[in-house]
Amino acid sequence: MRAVFAGSFAVRLVEPVRRRLTIPCEIVAGDEAAVVDQLRDADVLVSMAFTKELAAAGTKLRLVQVPGAGLDRIDRSQLRPGLALANAFGHEAGIAEYVIGSMIALTRSFQRIDHELRAGRWESQWSIDTPAPPLWPELAGKTLGILGFGHIGEALARRAHAFDMKVCAVRRQAQAKVPRELMFVGGPERLDELLGLSDYLAITLSLSSETRDLLDARRLALMKPSAYLINVARAEIVNEQALYDALAQGRLAGAALDVWYRYPTAPGLTPPSTAPFHTLGNVIMTPHVSGWTEGMLEARAGIIAGNIERTARGEPPLNAIADAR
Repeated sequence: MRAVFAGSFAVRLVEPVRRRLTIPCEIVAGDEAAVVDQLRDADVLVSMAFTKELAAAGTKLRLVQVPGAGLDRIDRSQLRPGLALANAFGHEAGIAEYVIGSMIALTRSFQRIDHELRAGRWESQWSIDTPAPPLWPELAGKTLGILGFGHIGEALARRAHAFDMKVCAVRRQAQAKVPRELMFVGGPERLDELLGLSDYLAITLSLSSETRDLLDARRLALMKPSAYLINVARAEIVNEQALYDALAQGRLAGAALDVWYRYPTAPGLTPPSTAPFHTLGNVIMTPHVSGWTEGMLEARAGIIAGNIERTARGEPPLNAIADAR
């Protein structure tokens, strides 16, 4: 067996996968351009991307294994008959915890009051010379809207229910049998309703031609000015300039953004957006790390190693994408 790991994210999984393999397997790793020449005799490609160039080079590939859940960089038109496609999850617990933590941090203004206290200013009822601040809201009783209701959305709904929140969701198709912790799981026709109801909006759906710029200026305007947006899916689902304008002008109370409009392509500094989100005090910015947890690494390394071994035995992979072509 020969497996090629392409791209910075896949390369970080090489050693955890190697430790779990129980069969001999030659592993080659590098960036997407560098591994093209290594694909000629490869059986498995582990990569977030599958392009025309990679397909042309990997004529003996039997499996394209995406080391994450997102398939937005997979050109499915390049998947020939007999070439399987699979992805990997295991990140839902970590991302759900990130969303809950972000909601609390945004609501309680942790960034601002931390900064003030470091300077000796007590923005609290213990201050001697200033009025006590307004009482903080609680998550209990607030409505969490989940845009996308897959592995992450389900994990998040369970945790939000434990915080006594009201939860509703929208997915590609309405769900008749609704888990007890949800008000409803509607189809796209209920998106505008969801936006108007939400005190917090968590975006957990995948990027596609249908979801790109799904939240434009019109839809963002449907949200309460007191609402918070948390994006752990793909940045492009929310129109970049419309989101910045809503946050800068106070038409949204705040946001936690873990996914971005620009990513590093070379060493050095990489601003994550053309809009100056970094100047806004009501935004938590993190570099796509919400799912980077011990549990995620264990789960994904296990599924990738298992699928390499299943490919060697001629078996279909776990988490196969049924409509890959």
